[in-house]
Amino acid sequence: MAKIASKRIVAFNVPKTEHEVVRLQLDDEPFFYDQLHQHPEIQIMLIESGEGTLIAGDYVGRFSPGDVFALGSGQPHVFRCDNAYYQKRSALRARSISLYFDSSYFGQTLWDSNDLASVREFSESVKQGFQYTKGTAERAAELIRLMAKQKGLSRISTFFLLLNLLTDIQGRKKLSLLPGRLLAHEEGRMNAIVEFTFRESRRKIYLTEVAQIANLSVEAFCRYFKLHTRKTYINFLNAVRISNACQLLIHRDFSVEQVCYQSGFSNVSNFNRIFKKTTGKTPLAFRGLVQ
Repeated sequence: MAKIASKRIVAFNVPKTEHEVVRLQLDDEPFFYDQLHQHPEIQIMLIESGEGTLIAGDYVGRFSPGDVFALGSGQPHVFRCDNAYYQKRSALRARSISLYFDSSYFGQTLWDSNDLASVREFSESVKQGFQYTKGTAERAAELIRLMAKQKGLSRISTFFLLLNLLTDIQGRKKLSLLPGRLLAHEEGRMNAIVEFTFRESRRKIYLTEVAQIANLSVEAFCRYFKLHTRKTYINFLNAVRISNACQLLIHRDFSVEQVCYQSGFSNVSNFNRIFKKTTGKTPLAFRGLVQ
């Protein structure tokens, strides 16, 4: 069997100076950081530009400009931009504003105060990850952009307004089914599997191939993947392919049949069935909704 790549779920270190209540980070790159990673801080992320697939715990889905996500402490995740962003002469850019914080940023006395009870509850529930609905995301985006222009007490004041908005359970939906760290003890398998899947998803993939990437037998790989992601590998692969299909339906003048084959499916009726099960809409209805 092939040797596993040396990559792992990266223990990502968020740069931080002492006595910050929140760390604000602006990213403007050809594509977002594309390794599955985790960090102890909660992350609130506004996508300013860039499109692709988000993996967060056992969740796989699209991201696009205007989206606002909250990711929990220790939740493995990756914002993987679409293939067009990786082309050598691409003019596309991936831009985001991220906020990082945890209890250590606040100080124990403030964190334990009654006034922050809703924030403490949020810090527990966000371990599953959230995506915010359109209205809440738009209001959150305004506050996040305002924070990027502010300093000192003004920034902190706006941050607490943002937290008050994001702790409201009405404007969000959970990403991952279950909380917790995913494969935190693993030394390479998941990043190798994810990279292989994104790279090869547009063709037929055999379980023997991906099992070899993981350096496991097919039977052991299937058990391993289901245990750590709560999905079968086929379900994960189909989710990646549906994300590819959404991109093609939004941006290109392809028929549904062409989208089916170019995103990696080999049967149109099966593609239609899986697409509707995943998105709640048929491919044609999805195209009509976004155009």
